[in-house]
Amino acid sequence: MAKSKQSQGTPATVALTKAKVEFTTHAYEHDPAAKSYGLEAAEALGLDPEQVFKTLLVEVDGKLAVGVVPVGKQLDLKAIAAAAGGKKAVMADPAAAERTTGYVVGGISPIGQKRALPTVIDSTATDHPTVYVSGGRRGFDIGLSPADLIAVTKARTAAIAR
Repeated sequence: MAKSKQSQGTPATVALTKAKVEFTTHAYEHDPAAKSYGLEAAEALGLDPEQVFKTLLVEVDGKLAVGVVPVGKQLDLKAIAAAAGGKKAVMADPAAAERTTGYVVGGISPIGQKRALPTVIDSTATDHPTVYVSGGRRGFDIGLSPADLIAVTKARTAAIAR
């Protein structure tokens, strides 16, 4: 899986390059009919779904936050509320998620968002030498070390997947 020239230039790749973070790019043909963008990415790229992570926006006590969990799992709303220092979390409105991050749903990257939001990454990310997250558009993922993902997003880790 070599670096792809067409993949340069998303806010995520620009942010990683600026931060001098090593990453690989992985483009694949996105199927608009796919039921799960994350599972589609794992399958198309031949990766273990446990190391491919999806980016979900939530409102914790009325404020937006980001949860990053393995694509085969669900976000535990109670767990992310607690990890973000709040009482209650609900999934964010998709239009608000797109406006705030600058990305489209299905292509929201935890990296390079228009506005930095509190971010919580599921603690299982650190079980892998490389994790994969959206590169900023549907059909495009980025591979990087969990430590770099945590650092570049200023995230905390917690058990937020179920």
